[in-house]
Amino acid sequence: MRAVQITRFGGPEVLDVVDLPAPVPGDGQKLYEVHTAGVNFADTHHRLSAN
Repeated sequence: MRAVQITRFGGPEVLDVVDLPAPVPGDGQKLYEVHTAGVNFADTHHRLSAN
């Protein structure tokens, strides 16, 4: 699966798209397939102000 991962401090430029193994749901959990997700401006702004 593709995911956005943050592995270091910084602004929006540290948001890396990576390939990860698909998660396996545990007992009593469900796994949902998400085709599209967004990153809000407020999320990137918060990353900028964290420096």
